[in-house]
Amino acid sequence: MHHRSPHGRGLALVAAGGLFAASMLAAGSATATPGTSATTTGTTTGTTTGTSTANTSTPVPVPTPDGYLMSYVVNARSATATQTERVERAVVAAHGVVVQSWPQIGVVVAHSDRQAFRADVVRLGGSAVASVGASRTAAVKEGTPGSPAAKSSSSADTQRSAGRAKAAGVESATAVAPDPRESEQWDMVQIKADQAHQITDGDRSVVVGVLDSGIDPDHPDLATNIDVDDSVSCVDAGVPDQSAGAWHPTTSDHGTHVAGTIAAARNGVGIVGVAPGVRLAAVKVVNDDGFIYPEYAICGFIWAGVHKMDVTNNSYYIDPMEFWCDDQPDQAAVRTAVERAVTWSTKRGVVHAAAAGNSGKDLANKTTDSASPNDTTPIPREINNGCKDIPTELPGVVTVSATTQSVALASFSNRGRGVIDVAAPGRTILSTVVANNGYGTKSGTSMASPHVAGVLALMKSAHPLWSPQKMITKLRAQAEDHICAPAENNAGPACVGPIRDNSYYGEGVVDALAAVR
Repeated sequence: MHHRSPHGRGLALVAAGGLFAASMLAAGSATATPGTSATTTGTTTGTTTGTSTANTSTPVPVPTPDGYLMSYVVNARSATATQTERVERAVVAAHGVVVQSWPQIGVVVAHSDRQAFRADVVRLGGSAVASVGASRTAAVKEGTPGSPAAKSSSSADTQRSAGRAKAAGVESATAVAPDPRESEQWDMVQIKADQAHQITDGDRSVVVGVLDSGIDPDHPDLATNIDVDDSVSCVDAGVPDQSAGAWHPTTSDHGTHVAGTIAAARNGVGIVGVAPGVRLAAVKVVNDDGFIYPEYAICGFIWAGVHKMDVTNNSYYIDPMEFWCDDQPDQAAVRTAVERAVTWSTKRGVVHAAAAGNSGKDLANKTTDSASPNDTTPIPREINNGCKDIPTELPGVVTVSATTQSVALASFSNRGRGVIDVAAPGRTILSTVVANNGYGTKSGTSMASPHVAGVLALMKSAHPLWSPQKMITKLRAQAEDHICAPAENNAGPACVGPIRDNSYYGEGVVDALAAVR
């Protein structure tokens, strides 16, 4: 996702703007078994997957001089309360602060300004520590929240799950009246959402978590569909914050645009989303500088699982690396932590859609990356297929490429045979924006992914007992096959593969009508 807005470093949005550079480049990390990628054993909820090719990726050193406050993820050997508590004690003994502990997945987010923190936490944690890695290459700008006391969200959770009874089926259909600008929404026609709406607009019991920059709380096309009780900010160092206004958008309307595509209300105003009858939870994971750091995303995925959301949309890649490599210890540790969070929330019933990215790359044949790290100074580096764009390339996440109105692959869209699951509209998409509670168009795989999240929400409305895995299987099977054809402006690597599953469209263009039958 190379093209970014000024306030969306890892956002999968095509816009003008560049990366900003800070002063320090980086070095070193520690794992429990030096010289190997981070792995976990025992009862962990997920492990980093993917095998590197023969070419080792170029290291991105992360130096941590004394006095330089850095953020880390520390992964316990197994996801148990006992192991996680041992990791917490090791963090404190290594002169760190436990910022947030996630015993559900055996991950601790820590801050430290000690150069030796990584090595010390491994030494002091002993067999309890599987790996530790810096989650950024820049110093922590937001500071360490609260006091040195650990903030823990235990497996007992603070669930609201007693409410949220699932619907037994689809509500009976009613006459569908068009909203004023619905005729401009060619994207809804392409995915047959307009036909699906003749059957259902979605069920109010279904909640879609929008992991993004926040949702405009008083937009007339969104306000009635926002689930305030489930909305949260995760940008205070990865600590959940439900204080008034915490999840509101500040410097970016990206999340508001995404939310409108998913579930703008059918109310006689503006536009209509793919699933206008479902609810939206704002899960703010984009800070005011436009970064989505790993600890923010981990918080978001765990929050979605704790609150038993049905779907999440993820129109971003996790900063500061466009690709996180399993042969680099810091990056491998971060991938393990994020994957555990995704896997855990999936086991709680959440299905995830994610943008494929806007670099025009072939994700099945990775060679170079010049955009990382984007929070200090990017360095040209060689990468391999063990380097993953996360969360979109993690197991169990639906990877979405972007199409134009003519159903060509958008020129900016990433692609890759065996990587792309489905395609959806992503070029010049009309949706809600913050300015004047209005409407505007944006382009990017950021705009494609919410179409798929909306279809998954309709599918869950029609089939409330389906598991995430069954939903993904059905989504892929129901997608409308599309033969290889030239990309928009013939841009990027050529399409390869048969009509049933190729590098541009995956298994096809997502089909909302089929999802509700």
